[in-house]
Amino acid sequence: MQFVQKLDQLEKRFDQLTNQMADPAVINDAEQYRKIAKQQSELSEIAGKYREWKKVDDSLSQARQMLAEQDPELREMAEMEVAQLEPEKAGIEEQLKILLLPKDPNDEKNVVLEIRAGTGGDEATLFAGEIFRMYSRYAETQNWKMEITSSSESSVGGLKEVIALVSGNKVYSKLKYESGVHRVQRVPVTEQQGRVHTSAITVAVLPEADEVEIRIDPKDVRIDTFCSSGPGGQSVNTTYSAVRITHLPTGLVVSCQDEKSQIKNRAKAERVLRSRLYEIELEKQQAALGAERRSMVGSGDRSEKIRTYNFPQNRVTDHRIGLTLHQLDFVMDGKLEPIVEALTTHYQTEKLKRTDENGDKAVA
Repeated sequence: MQFVQKLDQLEKRFDQLTNQMADPAVINDAEQYRKIAKQQSELSEIAGKYREWKKVDDSLSQARQMLAEQDPELREMAEMEVAQLEPEKAGIEEQLKILLLPKDPNDEKNVVLEIRAGTGGDEATLFAGEIFRMYSRYAETQNWKMEITSSSESSVGGLKEVIALVSGNKVYSKLKYESGVHRVQRVPVTEQQGRVHTSAITVAVLPEADEVEIRIDPKDVRIDTFCSSGPGGQSVNTTYSAVRITHLPTGLVVSCQDEKSQIKNRAKAERVLRSRLYEIELEKQQAALGAERRSMVGSGDRSEKIRTYNFPQNRVTDHRIGLTLHQLDFVMDGKLEPIVEALTTHYQTEKLKRTDENGDKAVA
Protein backbone atom coordinates (compact mmCIF):
# COMPACT_ATOMS: atom_id res chain seq x y z
CA MET A 1 0.00 0.00 0.00
CA GLN A 2 1.42 3.37 -1.06
CA PHE A 3 0.48 5.26 2.13
CA VAL A 4 2.17 2.97 4.69
CA GLN A 5 4.90 5.48 5.64
CA LYS A 6 2.35 8.24 6.23
CA LEU A 7 0.13 5.89 8.22
CA ASP A 8 3.10 4.82 10.36
CA GLN A 9 3.72 8.48 11.20
CA LEU A 10 0.05 9.06 12.07
CA GLU A 11 -0.05 5.96 14.27
CA LYS A 12 3.13 7.08 16.07
CA ARG A 13 1.60 10.53 16.62
CA PHE A 14 -1.60 8.92 17.96
CA ASP A 15 0.44 6.91 20.50
CA GLN A 16 2.34 10.03 21.56
CA LEU A 17 -0.89 11.94 22.17
CA THR A 18 -2.38 9.00 24.08
CA ASN A 19 0.67 8.93 26.36
CA GLN A 20 0.50 12.70 26.88
CA MET A 21 -3.10 12.39 28.04
CA ALA A 22 -1.88 10.19 30.92
CA ASP A 23 0.79 12.75 31.93
CA PRO A 24 -0.19 14.41 35.27
CA ALA A 25 1.14 17.76 34.04
CA VAL A 26 -1.22 17.63 31.06
CA ILE A 27 -4.16 16.36 33.13
CA ASN A 28 -3.77 19.33 35.49
CA ASP A 29 -3.82 21.82 32.60
CA ALA A 30 -7.43 21.77 31.38
CA GLU A 31 -6.81 23.78 28.20
CA GLN A 32 -3.78 21.73 27.13
CA TYR A 33 -5.60 18.48 27.92
CA ARG A 34 -8.57 19.59 25.81
CA LYS A 35 -6.34 20.35 22.82
CA ILE A 36 -4.44 17.07 23.07
CA ALA A 37 -7.63 15.06 23.57
CA LYS A 38 -9.13 16.68 20.45
CA GLN A 39 -6.06 15.84 18.35
CA GLN A 40 -6.00 12.27 19.70
CA SER A 41 -9.70 11.84 18.95
CA GLU A 42 -9.22 13.05 15.36
CA LEU A 43 -6.51 10.41 14.79
CA SER A 44 -8.22 7.54 16.64
CA GLU A 45 -10.30 6.30 13.69
CA ILE A 46 -7.45 6.22 11.19
CA ALA A 47 -5.04 4.66 13.74
CA GLY A 48 -7.56 1.94 14.56
CA LYS A 49 -8.25 1.24 10.89
CA TYR A 50 -4.52 1.08 10.11
CA ARG A 51 -3.98 -1.44 12.91
CA GLU A 52 -6.85 -3.48 11.52
CA TRP A 53 -5.16 -3.39 8.10
CA LYS A 54 -1.81 -4.52 9.58
CA LYS A 55 -3.50 -7.44 11.33
CA VAL A 56 -5.23 -8.57 8.13
CA ASP A 57 -2.04 -8.05 6.11
CA ASP A 58 -0.08 -10.22 8.56
CA SER A 59 -2.70 -12.98 8.45
CA LEU A 60 -2.73 -12.83 4.65
CA SER A 61 1.08 -13.18 4.50
CA GLN A 62 0.93 -16.26 6.72
CA ALA A 63 -1.86 -17.78 4.63
CA ARG A 64 0.11 -17.24 1.42
CA GLN A 65 3.11 -19.00 2.94
CA MET A 66 0.89 -21.97 3.72
CA LEU A 67 0.06 -22.31 0.00
CA ALA A 68 3.47 -23.98 -0.38
CA GLU A 69 2.53 -26.74 2.10
CA GLN A 70 2.58 -30.31 0.82
CA ASP A 71 -0.54 -31.27 2.75
CA PRO A 72 -3.58 -30.82 0.43
CA GLU A 73 -5.87 -30.00 3.36
CA LEU A 74 -3.57 -27.26 4.64
CA ARG A 75 -3.28 -25.84 1.12
CA GLU A 76 -7.05 -25.83 0.76
CA MET A 77 -7.44 -24.05 4.11
CA ALA A 78 -4.81 -21.53 3.04
CA GLU A 79 -6.59 -20.91 -0.30
CA MET A 80 -9.89 -20.30 1.52
CA GLU A 81 -8.23 -17.88 3.92
CA VAL A 82 -6.49 -16.00 1.11
CA ALA A 83 -9.79 -15.76 -0.79
CA GLN A 84 -11.43 -14.26 2.31
CA LEU A 85 -8.62 -11.93 3.40
CA GLU A 86 -7.71 -10.38 0.03
CA PRO A 87 -11.04 -8.55 -0.48
CA GLU A 88 -11.10 -7.67 3.22
CA LYS A 89 -7.68 -6.06 2.93
CA ALA A 90 -8.70 -4.19 -0.25
CA GLY A 91 -11.81 -2.88 1.49
CA ILE A 92 -9.81 -1.57 4.44
CA GLU A 93 -7.38 0.11 2.04
CA GLU A 94 -10.27 1.98 0.39
CA GLN A 95 -11.48 3.11 3.82
CA LEU A 96 -7.96 4.28 4.68
CA LYS A 97 -7.76 6.29 1.44
CA ILE A 98 -10.98 8.08 2.41
CA LEU A 99 -9.69 8.75 5.93
CA LEU A 100 -6.50 10.23 4.45
CA LEU A 101 -8.42 12.69 2.25
CA PRO A 102 -7.98 16.35 3.24
CA LYS A 103 -10.60 17.21 5.83
CA ASP A 104 -13.10 19.99 5.31
CA PRO A 105 -12.02 22.47 8.01
CA ASN A 106 -15.69 23.20 8.72
CA ASP A 107 -16.77 19.59 9.31
CA GLU A 108 -16.51 19.82 13.10
CA LYS A 109 -18.45 23.07 13.32
CA ASN A 110 -21.95 23.85 14.49
CA VAL A 111 -24.27 25.37 11.90
CA VAL A 112 -26.83 28.07 11.31
CA LEU A 113 -29.82 26.45 9.60
CA GLU A 114 -32.04 28.80 7.57
CA ILE A 115 -35.27 27.64 5.94
CA ARG A 116 -37.44 29.97 3.83
CA ALA A 117 -40.68 29.39 1.94
CA GLY A 118 -40.34 29.98 -1.80
CA THR A 119 -42.81 29.59 -4.65
CA GLY A 120 -46.16 28.10 -3.75
CA GLY A 121 -47.75 30.51 -1.28
CA ASP A 122 -49.34 28.94 1.80
CA GLU A 123 -48.39 25.44 0.65
CA ALA A 124 -44.71 26.44 0.59
CA THR A 125 -44.92 27.73 4.18
CA LEU A 126 -46.56 24.48 5.32
CA PHE A 127 -43.77 22.50 3.66
CA ALA A 128 -41.13 24.75 5.23
CA GLY A 129 -42.60 23.89 8.63
CA GLU A 130 -42.49 20.17 7.85
CA ILE A 131 -38.88 20.33 6.65
CA PHE A 132 -37.92 22.15 9.84
CA ARG A 133 -39.57 19.38 11.87
CA MET A 134 -37.71 16.82 9.74
CA TYR A 135 -34.35 18.39 10.62
CA SER A 136 -35.40 18.80 14.27
CA ARG A 137 -36.16 15.09 14.54
CA TYR A 138 -32.91 14.20 12.77
CA ALA A 139 -31.07 16.44 15.24
CA GLU A 140 -32.66 14.49 18.09
CA THR A 141 -31.34 11.20 16.69
CA GLN A 142 -27.83 12.73 16.58
CA ASN A 143 -28.07 14.18 20.11
CA TRP A 144 -27.69 17.70 18.72
CA LYS A 145 -29.10 20.84 20.31
CA MET A 146 -31.35 23.04 18.16
CA GLU A 147 -32.07 26.64 19.21
CA ILE A 148 -34.45 28.82 17.20
CA THR A 149 -33.19 32.39 16.85
CA SER A 150 -36.08 33.75 14.81
CA SER A 151 -39.16 32.49 12.98
CA SER A 152 -42.10 33.92 11.09
CA GLU A 153 -45.37 31.99 10.87
CA SER A 154 -47.87 32.13 8.03
CA SER A 155 -51.63 32.55 8.45
CA VAL A 156 -52.15 28.81 7.88
CA GLY A 157 -49.69 27.70 10.57
CA GLY A 158 -46.68 27.18 8.32
CA LEU A 159 -43.32 28.94 8.41
CA LYS A 160 -42.39 31.80 6.13
CA GLU A 161 -38.89 31.67 7.58
CA VAL A 162 -37.05 30.00 10.45
CA ILE A 163 -33.44 30.38 11.55
CA ALA A 164 -31.90 28.02 14.10
CA LEU A 165 -28.51 27.28 15.63
CA VAL A 166 -27.65 23.57 15.59
CA SER A 167 -24.90 22.47 17.97
CA GLY A 168 -23.30 19.07 18.50
CA ASN A 169 -20.80 16.59 17.14
CA LYS A 170 -19.83 17.07 13.47
CA VAL A 171 -23.05 18.90 12.60
CA TYR A 172 -21.72 20.59 9.46
CA SER A 173 -20.23 17.34 8.11
CA LYS A 174 -23.72 15.79 8.18
CA LEU A 175 -25.80 18.75 6.99
CA LYS A 176 -23.48 20.53 4.54
CA TYR A 177 -25.08 18.92 1.49
CA GLU A 178 -28.60 20.07 2.46
CA SER A 179 -28.23 23.63 1.10
CA GLY A 180 -30.37 24.31 -1.94
CA VAL A 181 -33.93 24.28 -3.23
CA HIS A 182 -36.18 21.54 -1.86
CA ARG A 183 -39.25 20.93 -4.03
CA VAL A 184 -42.53 19.34 -2.91
CA GLN A 185 -45.17 17.73 -5.12
CA ARG A 186 -48.52 16.95 -3.53
CA VAL A 187 -52.22 17.85 -3.38
CA PRO A 188 -52.61 20.89 -1.08
CA VAL A 189 -55.31 20.73 1.57
CA THR A 190 -56.99 23.71 -0.12
CA GLU A 191 -57.14 22.01 -3.53
CA GLN A 192 -60.72 21.00 -4.34
CA GLN A 193 -60.07 19.05 -7.55
CA GLY A 194 -57.26 16.82 -6.32
CA ARG A 195 -54.57 18.30 -8.55
CA VAL A 196 -50.92 17.89 -7.61
CA HIS A 197 -49.16 21.21 -7.04
CA THR A 198 -45.43 21.93 -6.96
CA SER A 199 -43.99 24.27 -4.34
CA ALA A 200 -40.46 25.01 -3.20
CA ILE A 201 -38.46 26.19 -0.22
CA THR A 202 -34.81 27.09 0.23
CA VAL A 203 -32.48 25.62 2.84
CA ALA A 204 -29.14 27.18 3.79
CA VAL A 205 -26.61 25.48 6.05
CA LEU A 206 -23.91 27.89 7.20
CA PRO A 207 -20.88 26.76 9.25
CA GLU A 208 -20.81 28.76 12.46
CA ALA A 209 -17.82 31.08 12.57
CA ASP A 210 -16.11 31.82 15.85
CA GLU A 211 -14.82 35.22 16.93
CA VAL A 212 -11.26 34.44 15.86
CA GLU A 213 -12.30 33.79 12.24
CA ILE A 214 -14.75 36.68 11.92
CA ARG A 215 -14.26 39.76 14.05
CA ILE A 216 -17.14 42.21 14.07
CA ASP A 217 -16.06 45.81 14.63
CA PRO A 218 -18.51 47.50 17.02
CA LYS A 219 -18.56 50.64 14.86
CA ASP A 220 -19.78 48.53 11.89
CA VAL A 221 -23.02 47.46 13.55
CA ARG A 222 -26.23 49.15 14.63
CA ILE A 223 -28.15 47.40 17.41
CA ASP A 224 -31.87 48.02 17.90
CA THR A 225 -34.05 46.54 20.62
CA PHE A 226 -37.79 45.94 20.43
CA CYS A 227 -40.57 44.04 22.17
CA SER A 228 -40.86 40.32 21.45
CA SER A 229 -43.95 38.97 19.73
CA GLY A 230 -45.64 35.59 19.85
CA PRO A 231 -45.88 33.11 22.74
CA GLY A 232 -43.59 33.72 25.69
CA GLY A 233 -45.52 34.76 28.76
CA GLN A 234 -45.31 38.06 30.61
CA SER A 235 -42.15 39.32 28.93
CA VAL A 236 -43.80 39.44 25.49
CA ASN A 237 -44.72 42.98 24.35
CA THR A 238 -43.61 44.41 27.72
CA THR A 239 -39.81 44.33 27.71
CA TYR A 240 -37.33 45.28 24.99
CA SER A 241 -35.68 41.87 24.96
CA ALA A 242 -35.67 41.26 21.19
CA VAL A 243 -32.55 42.37 19.32
CA ARG A 244 -31.94 43.42 15.72
CA ILE A 245 -28.36 43.80 14.50
CA THR A 246 -27.60 45.61 11.25
CA HIS A 247 -24.12 45.15 9.77
CA LEU A 248 -23.58 48.51 8.06
CA PRO A 249 -20.83 47.56 5.53
CA THR A 250 -22.86 44.68 4.05
CA GLY A 251 -26.43 45.63 4.95
CA LEU A 252 -27.00 42.25 6.61
CA VAL A 253 -29.78 42.28 9.21
CA VAL A 254 -30.17 39.62 11.92
CA SER A 255 -32.93 39.49 14.51
CA CYS A 256 -33.40 37.30 17.56
CA GLN A 257 -36.32 37.27 20.00
CA ASP A 258 -36.30 33.65 21.15
CA GLU A 259 -34.89 34.37 24.62
CA LYS A 260 -36.43 36.51 27.36
CA SER A 261 -33.00 38.02 28.00
CA GLN A 262 -31.76 40.79 25.72
CA ILE A 263 -28.15 39.71 26.39
CA LYS A 264 -28.85 36.14 25.27
CA ASN A 265 -30.73 37.33 22.17
CA ARG A 266 -27.83 39.60 21.25
CA ALA A 267 -25.32 36.74 21.67
CA LYS A 268 -27.41 34.46 19.42
CA ALA A 269 -27.85 37.19 16.80
CA GLU A 270 -24.09 37.81 16.75
CA ARG A 271 -23.48 34.09 16.16
CA VAL A 272 -25.80 34.16 13.15
CA LEU A 273 -24.25 37.38 11.81
CA ARG A 274 -20.71 35.98 12.08
CA SER A 275 -21.78 32.87 10.18
CA ARG A 276 -23.34 34.91 7.38
CA LEU A 277 -20.22 37.06 7.09
CA TYR A 278 -18.14 33.87 7.07
CA GLU A 279 -20.26 32.52 4.20
CA ILE A 280 -19.65 35.71 2.23
CA GLU A 281 -15.89 35.24 2.69
CA LEU A 282 -16.14 31.60 1.58
CA GLU A 283 -18.07 32.64 -1.53
CA LYS A 284 -15.36 35.18 -2.37
CA GLN A 285 -12.72 32.46 -2.06
CA GLN A 286 -14.73 30.09 -4.23
CA ALA A 287 -15.24 32.79 -6.86
CA ALA A 288 -11.46 33.02 -7.12
CA LEU A 289 -11.28 29.34 -8.03
CA GLY A 290 -11.42 28.18 -11.63
CA ALA A 291 -14.74 27.03 -13.11
CA GLU A 292 -13.45 23.46 -13.38
CA ARG A 293 -12.50 23.35 -9.69
CA ARG A 294 -15.89 24.80 -8.69
CA SER A 295 -17.72 22.14 -10.69
CA MET A 296 -15.65 19.45 -8.98
CA VAL A 297 -16.30 20.52 -5.42
CA GLY A 298 -19.91 21.55 -6.08
CA SER A 299 -21.21 25.07 -5.83
CA GLY A 300 -23.32 24.55 -2.72
CA ASP A 301 -25.56 27.24 -4.20
CA ARG A 302 -28.91 27.38 -2.43
CA SER A 303 -30.57 28.33 -5.77
CA GLU A 304 -29.78 24.86 -7.13
CA LYS A 305 -32.69 22.38 -7.02
CA ILE A 306 -31.33 19.47 -5.07
CA ARG A 307 -34.27 17.32 -3.97
CA THR A 308 -37.91 16.54 -4.74
CA TYR A 309 -40.41 15.20 -2.20
CA ASN A 310 -43.31 13.50 -4.02
CA PHE A 311 -46.07 12.71 -1.53
CA PRO A 312 -48.55 10.85 -3.81
CA GLN A 313 -45.85 8.27 -4.63
CA ASN A 314 -44.15 8.35 -1.19
CA ARG A 315 -40.94 9.14 -3.09
CA VAL A 316 -37.94 11.36 -2.40
CA THR A 317 -35.30 11.96 -5.07
CA ASP A 318 -31.93 13.64 -4.68
CA HIS A 319 -31.13 14.99 -8.14
CA ARG A 320 -27.38 15.45 -7.59
CA ILE A 321 -26.63 11.75 -7.16
CA GLY A 322 -29.73 10.19 -8.77
CA LEU A 323 -30.85 8.64 -5.48
CA THR A 324 -34.55 7.72 -5.20
CA LEU A 325 -36.15 6.28 -2.06
CA HIS A 326 -39.78 5.20 -1.79
CA GLN A 327 -39.71 5.97 1.93
CA LEU A 328 -40.75 9.59 2.06
CA ASP A 329 -42.76 9.05 5.25
CA PHE A 330 -39.62 7.82 7.03
CA VAL A 331 -37.53 10.71 5.68
CA MET A 332 -40.06 13.31 6.86
CA ASP A 333 -39.91 11.67 10.29
CA GLY A 334 -36.23 12.61 10.49
CA LYS A 335 -34.71 9.35 9.25
CA LEU A 336 -32.22 11.12 6.99
CA GLU A 337 -29.21 8.85 7.49
CA PRO A 338 -29.57 6.90 4.19
CA ILE A 339 -29.54 10.17 2.23
CA VAL A 340 -26.74 11.72 4.31
CA GLU A 341 -24.56 8.61 3.94
CA ALA A 342 -25.22 8.34 0.18
CA LEU A 343 -24.24 11.98 -0.38
CA THR A 344 -21.11 11.66 1.78
CA THR A 345 -20.04 8.48 -0.03
CA HIS A 346 -20.64 10.08 -3.44
CA TYR A 347 -18.54 13.17 -2.76
CA GLN A 348 -15.80 11.14 -1.05
CA THR A 349 -15.65 8.90 -4.13
CA GLU A 350 -15.33 11.96 -6.35
CA LYS A 351 -12.43 13.18 -4.22
CA LEU A 352 -10.77 9.76 -4.42
CA LYS A 353 -11.02 9.81 -8.23
CA ARG A 354 -9.29 13.17 -8.35
CA THR A 355 -6.66 11.92 -5.88
CA ASP A 356 -5.90 8.93 -8.11
CA GLU A 357 -5.71 11.19 -11.19
CA ASN A 358 -3.41 13.69 -9.52
CA GLY A 359 -1.26 11.35 -7.46
CA ASP A 360 -1.10 12.31 -3.81
CA LYS A 361 -2.57 15.77 -4.40
CA ALA A 362 -6.24 15.53 -3.46
CA VAL A 363 -8.57 18.40 -4.16
CA ALA A 364 -9.54 19.86 -0.80
